[in-house]
Amino acid sequence: MTPFQHKAVADRFASYLPHVKSKMLALRELVLKTAAETPGAGEVEETLKWGEPAYVTKNKTGSTIRMDWKAKSPNTYALYFNCQTSLVESFRRIFHHDFQFEGNRALVFQLDESLPKDSVALCVTASLTYHVKHNKAAKSAA
Repeated sequence: MTPFQHKAVADRFASYLPHVKSKMLALRELVLKTAAETPGAGEVEETLKWGEPAYVTKNKTGSTIRMDWKAKSPNTYALYFNCQTSLVESFRRIFHHDFQFEGNRALVFQLDESLPKDSVALCVTASLTYHVKHNKAAKSAA
């Protein structure tokens, strides 16, 4: 397991129920591994935003990713994206069979199902390089 960068994040993961914690840690490892393997993403900082584990590119090339499990939906956990981006809309078109979606902000996973790792990794990559791709498109249009 990748060491936590901040005690507050470690404490948040420690607060999850055991069966939830294992799923959340696996999702965390997938995000961190994908970030490390994504050209252009740069270094990712792990922090808390709104009390949820969040992953932010230090070089500002990407859009923040958050994850959490909520007691009000005890059988699911989610990966959240900035709702002001087109990310989830794009994911819905491409991966409509792989995920459940929550509006234009989240991919929702069932605790009793396997994580579709390859599809999630592609979504993480898209988020971590979101501004690189959109800045290039804006420059091309100018």
